[in-house]
Amino acid sequence: MLELLGSGLISVWLNMVGIRTKPLDVRELLAAQGSPALVLASDPNPDALPTIEQYLKGLEALGLARANQGIWMQSGPLLLANNNGTVPLPAASLTKIATSLAALKTWGPDRQFETLISATGPVKDGVLQGDLIIQGNGDPFFVWEEAIALGNSLNQLGINRVTGNLVIAGNFAMNYQSNPYMAGELLKQALNAASWSPAATAQYFRLPPGTPRPQVTISGTVQVASLPNPKQFLLLRHRSLPLSQILKEMNIYSNNEMAEMLAQLLGGAQVVQQQAALAAGVPQSEIQLVNGSGLGVENRISPRAVCAMFVALQRELLPHQMNVADLFPVAGRDRRGTLEARHIPATTVVKTGTLNDVSALAGVMPTRDHGLVWFVIINRGWQVERFRGGQDQLLQSLLQQWQAAPEIPAALTPHPIGNTPTPLGAASRNEILYKT
Repeated sequence: MLELLGSGLISVWLNMVGIRTKPLDVRELLAAQGSPALVLASDPNPDALPTIEQYLKGLEALGLARANQGIWMQSGPLLLANNNGTVPLPAASLTKIATSLAALKTWGPDRQFETLISATGPVKDGVLQGDLIIQGNGDPFFVWEEAIALGNSLNQLGINRVTGNLVIAGNFAMNYQSNPYMAGELLKQALNAASWSPAATAQYFRLPPGTPRPQVTISGTVQVASLPNPKQFLLLRHRSLPLSQILKEMNIYSNNEMAEMLAQLLGGAQVVQQQAALAAGVPQSEIQLVNGSGLGVENRISPRAVCAMFVALQRELLPHQMNVADLFPVAGRDRRGTLEARHIPATTVVKTGTLNDVSALAGVMPTRDHGLVWFVIINRGWQVERFRGGQDQLLQSLLQQWQAAPEIPAALTPHPIGNTPTPLGAASRNEILYKT
């Protein structure tokens, strides 16, 4: 079997994923990356099966039907474990993997969303004599820090007061609040440090020491406009964080609002579903979505399809010298968000998912014996906390069998230190267009 894998099957798989064939040993194959839709053989030494069987029997002993539990694990084109692997199951926030994949395919990791700031009157002696207009273009991560930086840029322009209204136009959200009136009220508060809430003040202290406190008072109210004002002229162009950083924050905290905003920008759940299935190379019947966040058991994805999407993300990122560790939390490194209190093996890249009766975990774990192991575990039943502990223990047990990789593989090392991410609240992403 190993000889077969070392010749024909390896060559077929490599050619299918666009890699030129060359002499290759099995260890090298197991470290390679292909699509789970291209599984060509079962593991010739299925050492994981007793551990998986023991795990499933433990769930059955708790009265949890095996038919409600999904497992898919593989390394390259080798299938390591499968239970209901092609059955669409409630995926909870594993849905965000589909949203991440569709966003990456559509825009690329460097995409930045622009917010344009305009005025309808002249600026004299620190006063903007007219309205301040905010034209949004779908930035899902415009939060306190970004608004504070925007206020400081307005101060830099010499604007301390606005005699007119704060007008919200286009697709503008703040602090994950997409209602334009409420988003506008939050922005109005953020622009003037004298009106900050405790939440705004707390986020200010996350900015570099010495960051100015903006002082832009707006005399009027928040208004929402559907058409551009013919008198407006541009003051500033604000660019969001790159999409890769937005997705990383979304996935670390499993932020539903950010996922919904991205899905709507992409054209809705059906577009996300179609793009994700196509990119992952799985039947569309294995990805059934009603939204982009995973809220609701109506979002159903097969374990195989989840795994395929994760690998497709890796494939899309590699030409950019990036990998899935740049988009998802890494156990032992990202100790915030959904990984708090988890005991997942260190350096494993994961996405969690939780509903009232669903607990899911997907990702990739580096091992010595099988290279990168891509895995999905979806549990259904009223034992969510127990499920989490069981998932962590299952991965720990498998890693004990397969041994940890001697070092973090390059395929899971976040992008180079020299390419430092731009922090939230960076003034460098505000381009001043108005010349006083």
